[in-house]
Amino acid sequence: MSMTERFPRGKTAIVASATYGMGEAPGQTSLDLAVHASVRALSSIGLTPQNVDGLFIALPDDYLSGLSFTEYLGICPRLTDNNRTGGSSFLTHAIHAALALDAGLCDVALIAYGSNQRTASGKLVSSLRPSPYEAPYRLARPIGGYALAASRYQAQYGLQKEQLGAVALAARQWAQRNPEAFLRDPLSMDDYLASRMVADPFSVRDCCLVTDGAAAVVMVRADRARDLATRPAYLLGGAAAAWHKDITNMPDLTVTAASVSGPRAMAQAGVKPADFDVVELYDAFTLNTILFLEDLGFCAKGEGAAFVEGGRIAPGGSLPVNTNGGGLSCVHPGMYGLFTMVEAAQQLAGGLGERQVDNAQLALAHGNGGELSSQATLVLGSAATL
Repeated sequence: MSMTERFPRGKTAIVASATYGMGEAPGQTSLDLAVHASVRALSSIGLTPQNVDGLFIALPDDYLSGLSFTEYLGICPRLTDNNRTGGSSFLTHAIHAALALDAGLCDVALIAYGSNQRTASGKLVSSLRPSPYEAPYRLARPIGGYALAASRYQAQYGLQKEQLGAVALAARQWAQRNPEAFLRDPLSMDDYLASRMVADPFSVRDCCLVTDGAAAVVMVRADRARDLATRPAYLLGGAAAAWHKDITNMPDLTVTAASVSGPRAMAQAGVKPADFDVVELYDAFTLNTILFLEDLGFCAKGEGAAFVEGGRIAPGGSLPVNTNGGGLSCVHPGMYGLFTMVEAAQQLAGGLGERQVDNAQLALAHGNGGELSSQATLVLGSAATL
């Protein structure tokens, strides 16, 4: 962390979080879904949209969604942030919200997202557009970019298909403990290996879901958090980093900017990888989990594939990862980043039934945008970590 970097450690907290329309929500727009999740989160702590004076949102089909959302709710926020860095947008929103709250620019910050991608189109819709240098090769977006990274990792570190499968199986095992998860059917390694190839080395079970869904979180200053929530999730650190947009401009296909955002966020929080009780990663593809575990410091570069073997990140393993089922088995409505924050905050709040991690005090949420392009990391902690 830079000597000049000052993050308001523990000065703000997530006091409410909610999801809505997980899986399929026919007849509703992305904006409808985001509003429902927001009202659900706010009402759970006795607030209404009129209490919101800091709005942070990025809908997939509306580049002026901050204005649309304001109009829909009939509110007049003092601060509106529509920053878009793909699936990592919402973690950058949390960083901005923490700074704004600490500075007194707003008192109640709402971060929201919704997408009807599944019922509207039935397929993964990407806003990525190839550069003139890539276009002649007709690379499928975004899966083609991630497949290129997986192929490079495979060549450099000897990645085995079964190791990618370990990530998929762990996600499914967590999803089976989550009533909201979209895919809860059993998934064996034989099932995984037999699944349809999409973009070598990825089969369909290596790829995130295409679902509808919405999420929202409410943030306030710490001095108010204790009045609104029994177990707030305090934001101890947050950092973002990016090196490129298109996969062909990625400096090293096996190293992401999480190697920058993670250490910065942990330095702000004063913690290290071994301290975390639960980890929520943006698993758009099975490779993501392996890369991020390495880049965030949970294991050395090139060791992530072996790290996920033997159920280590599955229920009962030593490091609970993607405890809701992740983008691979729970939900993935175009952009998944906000759901990592919701799950991390809810794990700290407790009461998640079969998937609850015992005595969870410190949680990491990590978002990814574009083609392994934008990375953002949050460290959340219980009151015991302040």
